[in-house]
Order: sequence, then structure tokens, then C-alpha cells
Amino acid sequence: MPEVRPVLPTPGAQAPADPAPGRADPARAAVRGGVLGNYVDQFDIFLPVLALAPVAAELYGTRAVVTYAGLVFVATLVGRPLGAALLGSLADRVGRAVVARASMLGLGVTTLLIAALPVAAMSHEAVLLAVVALRFVSGVLIGGGYTSAVPLAIEWSAPRRRGFVSGLVMAMSPAANATIAALVLVLLGVLGADGYAAWGWRVPFVVGAVLAFAAVVHFRRHVRDTPERAAAAPAARPLTTVLVGAERHRLWRLMVLMTGLWLFTTMGVTVVTSQLGVVAGLDGAAVTRTMLVATAVSAVAMVASGHASTRVGRRRFLAGFGVAAAVLAPATYLAAFAGPASPGALVVLVTVLQVVTVSAYGPIGAYLAERFPPAVRSSGYGTAYSLSIVLPALYPFWLPPLQAASGDVAPVAALLAVGGVLVAVGAATSPQEAMTDAA
Repeated sequence: MPEVRPVLPTPGAQAPADPAPGRADPARAAVRGGVLGNYVDQFDIFLPVLALAPVAAELYGTRAVVTYAGLVFVATLVGRPLGAALLGSLADRVGRAVVARASMLGLGVTTLLIAALPVAAMSHEAVLLAVVALRFVSGVLIGGGYTSAVPLAIEWSAPRRRGFVSGLVMAMSPAANATIAALVLVLLGVLGADGYAAWGWRVPFVVGAVLAFAAVVHFRRHVRDTPERAAAAPAARPLTTVLVGAERHRLWRLMVLMTGLWLFTTMGVTVVTSQLGVVAGLDGAAVTRTMLVATAVSAVAMVASGHASTRVGRRRFLAGFGVAAAVLAPATYLAAFAGPASPGALVVLVTVLQVVTVSAYGPIGAYLAERFPPAVRSSGYGTAYSLSIVLPALYPFWLPPLQAASGDVAPVAALLAVGGVLVAVGAATSPQEAMTDAA
């Protein structure tokens, strides 16, 4: 039976044919805002993973440095569901554009505060506590940013372009990864390890703050809610409707799919980045070069997968991708880490691993937005996207015991297979009936 896709508003029927002089076309501005907003969010999410990896021992101390670095990342990821729930509900009530703008402003401030930490005058424990606290607040604000900006970009997009727009927006995650990796590589080359440890690590955080403030300016000047969304009566309790009300059946099935995708992210990006140094024995510069290539290629693959989902059908595409990934992801990972591999081979294998895992995010922006009616769309999108991250994000607590029992490599390979199964099952069981934009 062919897939029936939800019906969102068609921008061409909403916006004036010719925008007022000096004003950007609202549909294009919203798509650019979604792309820029998600780039800012993803840049900030992975800052501590890539920018602080070369100086983790200096900042947190040498004891359990991998675990401490993981805790910093976890703090961000755990804050996201809270931000998605609170700020997504607010976006459904007061407007997506204003919440996106406010979230990015706060994100810029918290990122700048990390860059300004006086680490030389602080103990390792105090640095860890300060970074974890600021990253948790950043996570809350990130949750509000993508919960607002991504559905808004999809709502303004024509149906035939939503898959491509979704892929472009979601590709900002690996694109941001690649940018950070390139920036860190340049700083390490120019400053050396000592200069980077002394002050160079602050530069990526300053860049992240500037990007967030630039996004605020764009949203303030050019981005607004669709006329239909602005005119519709808001839902009284959008978050309640999504969690325990009429939309709960959509949410819990989509969370199965998203849990699989987050396992891909935590195992295939975060854990692999650490293991390139710990297991494969690469130095900091080699780790950065490897992740730079892998994330750049996966960004292109993400755009392609988003576009392909429009032709194939998003539900069918994701189910098939999950089945393939359940086999290909662990096989690729084992080829990279189960035995000795040259640096060149590691680059190729890690790149393939990224393509067969995280490129599945390409259709997700459109897929999640299309599954919820407009009155609760930000709440539904944000909750499905973020609440599912909690268990995968706690991997620093449950992965080490598994590795202690079975070695560093085998548990990660098994979890990549589990991720593929969850993606396939979640997509196959997700609702496929059409949703209209009658609030």
C-alpha cells in the first residue's frame, strides 16, 4: 500500500508572490533559519567532544578522563529533552520564531561563558563542574532552538521539497562536526599542543557564540511563523496532548525509531571519536583529521537521504535503512577496531560507518514534523527527537560495565546492530495516516 504523507501548509498559497521591498521571501528565510539554527545547535552540541578532546586531561585531570569527557557531553544531551518539552510547548503557544530567537540568544551567552572560564585558577573538579553545569543549560536552550526552527522550516517548504530541506537542515550536524574538526586542526597546527591547551581551546567556543548571535539577528529580521499557524488558536496543553493525550500513540512509536538513531550517534560518533585515540592509538591531530573526513562525507549523504525519502516514501526509506544498518554498521565498526588498521584504512572505515548510520537523520526533520498537527507540532517534534536521547546519552554509566565484561569493541558493535533494529521497527510501526493543518 503506498505511503500516505501528512499534509502541511503549502507556502505558495500563504506568502505573497512578491515580498515587500527590503524583505526576504518568508519561505526562503524560514528554510535558511532552519539550516542556520540547526547548524548553530549542532556546532554547540559537539564542541566539548571535538574542541576539548585534545585538552581533556589538562582541564579535568588524568583520572577517568574519557568518562569525564563523556559526562560533559551527556549534560548537554540530558538538558535537551527538558528544553524541548518546556520551550517546544511554549513555541506551540506563542510562536516558533520568537522561541527560536530567544533560545539561540541564551545559547550564545552560555557558550561564551565557557570560553571565559578562568581554568588556570580552578581545580580540575571545579572546571568539570562548571562545564557540566553550563553544558546542561546549553542543552536546555538547544532543545528549544531546534524544536522551533526545524518545524518552522518544514512548514514553509513546498511538499516536493520537504525531504531535501529536511536533509539540508539535518546535514548541519555532520557539517558542524566537520567545521569544528577543521578549526581544531588548524589551531593545533598553528599554536601547537601547548598553545592550544593554554588558550586556543577557547576559540571554537567564541566562534560558536558568534554563530548563535548571527542566527538571532537573522530570525529577528527575516523569520516569522506561517500565516495559518499565527492565526490558529493554540492548543491549551500541547505537551500533555503529546505525552498522554490524543497524540501519545504517535510519540511512543516514533521514540523507538529515534532511540535507534541516537544509539547510532553515541556509538558511531562520540564513542568512536574516543576509541580512535584509546583503542586505535591515533594522536589528537589524526583523530581530528579522521572525523573531519567522515563527518564531511556524511553531511552530503544526509542531504541525499532526505531527498531520496521523498521519492521512496519516508516510512519505507527509514525501515529499509534500519535493516541495512543493523548488518553494515557493526561489520564496518569491527573492521575498523577489531584488529590493527592503518590510519588511511581507519579514515575510510569510519567514513563508511558514518554513512551507514547517521545519514539516516536526513528525512527526520520532515518525518517528525509531518506526524503531528500544527497546534502541537513543536511539542511533538521536540519530545520525540529529544526524550528518546536519554537512555543512549547515559552511555558513560552503562557502557563501561559492558566493556569490562566483553572488551572495548564487541559491545559497541552489538549496540550499533540494536540501533539498526530499533530504526527499522520504529519506522515500520509508526503511523502513516495523513495529518492536516487544521489546528
